[in-house]
Amino acid sequence: MKVRYKVDLIGYMAECDANYLRLMKLFPDMANGGERRIGLRHDGEHVLRLIAREQTAYTTLLELSQGARDGGRDSWFKLPILMLRLYHDARVAEVLSWEGVRQIRPRYDYPNRQMYHQDEKAQWNRFLGEWLSHCLKYGYHLEPLFGETPYG
Repeated sequence: MKVRYKVDLIGYMAECDANYLRLMKLFPDMANGGERRIGLRHDGEHVLRLIAREQTAYTTLLELSQGARDGGRDSWFKLPILMLRLYHDARVAEVLSWEGVRQIRPRYDYPNRQMYHQDEKAQWNRFLGEWLSHCLKYGYHLEPLFGETPYG
């Protein structure tokens, strides 16, 4: 008899809490909105973009995307475009959409029509956590220093 998948709510919320803290390290001035770019050291050509799309008193909607330093997205490796909602009062960050896919359920029967994993929503948030951890370990800030241009 196959055991039915059960959502690990405690683990899920722990991942969302950790992602919020990781994002606050990468984007500490989030209240100011705007765009934040972080370069990645592995080849010097990739840039992670965090753009605040919506600010309210208690939440922030962020778009997270990756592209080349020159602004193009023609790299051999493409990070999906993620939309994240940060809940500042609860200190939680959650992935809302992945490449435009929204309305994801916390649990799916498997197999299913879309071929989502049983824990698809949790996997989105784990992926975000792994990517943010990578950026904290290997990334660098692309703001100009002492009159230098950020891309040159």
